[in-house]
Amino acid sequence: MEVDRPESPADAITVCVTGAAGQIAYSLLFSLAKGDIFGPHQPLRLQLLDIPLSVPMVAGVVMELLDCSFPLLESVTHTGVPDEAFRDCDAAILVGAMPRRAGMERRDLLKMNGLIFQKHGESLNNVAKKSVKVLVVGNPANTNALICSRFAPTIPKAQFTSLTQLDQNRAQAQVAMKLGVKPTQIKNIIIWGNHSSTQYPDVSHAVVVGEDGSETPIMTAIPDHAWLRGQFITTVQGRGKEVIMARKLSSAMSAAKAIGDHMRTWWFGTVEGQHTSMGIISNGNAYGIDADVVYSMPVTIRDGVITPKQGLTVDDFSMDMLEKTKQELLEEREEALRLCGL
Repeated sequence: MEVDRPESPADAITVCVTGAAGQIAYSLLFSLAKGDIFGPHQPLRLQLLDIPLSVPMVAGVVMELLDCSFPLLESVTHTGVPDEAFRDCDAAILVGAMPRRAGMERRDLLKMNGLIFQKHGESLNNVAKKSVKVLVVGNPANTNALICSRFAPTIPKAQFTSLTQLDQNRAQAQVAMKLGVKPTQIKNIIIWGNHSSTQYPDVSHAVVVGEDGSETPIMTAIPDHAWLRGQFITTVQGRGKEVIMARKLSSAMSAAKAIGDHMRTWWFGTVEGQHTSMGIISNGNAYGIDADVVYSMPVTIRDGVITPKQGLTVDDFSMDMLEKTKQELLEEREEALRLCGL
């Protein structure tokens, strides 16, 4: 008997991942090739990029991908040349960046990563599809995304985003544990601002969904508002450092999961009545955020188009938090643009 099968898309999509020899990519590539991110019937081509010194390591990753015998993976290539990796890509996940090392000043980090993302932007501008969806993961992710966009003037600004889904997932998990429910029952938490210790995880508009489908505001479900505006915030803000202290390595598995969540939502859209958090290039029309800064805020997505969620009330406490992380981003932007000669 013949079994009905969903039709596969006619064309494979091309996905570029940078920092392909790293820990995050090692977790991410499995999910990509398996179909967890772009769908179980979407063929894809992977184009992997890392610095020339790491290319032999990426060759080993390619061997493993091939050995997995993924039915959706049409091809996988690896290179140390950006123009080869970004050519004709539909999605670019920029994981690779210069990490902050002992004795390194913030200015040094901004300068070195500015040069990396300048080159990525120029290459994307030259060889990627103009419809490419760009997600910047490498830190400082918000400012790196802005630099990348500046050097890719023929690609719309709206197609550059930075990752704050990891922070959103962390916040969801903390609230779910506090309430003794599943993380999937927590909806509409917002991450405002920078992916840094100044970010603001905001539950003012979040709800917990009961087994019967009823929705209760988090501020009602958790009467301990001192926790919500104290320990909860600092826990999410400092979670990355806690992981490093415990693991002696930075977050990898959770970062890869968050990348997948971000790209899947961008690809398929947000659920009606829900928003998600993404770092996007502000147009200056929402929540007092200056134009031309990459700021995480609530967004909805339909047909691949990201739209800031407008009209949410912001109380005085939240406004102070929004302003603090905005000022950090403005300082980062000024320093990074100066160091890049912009």
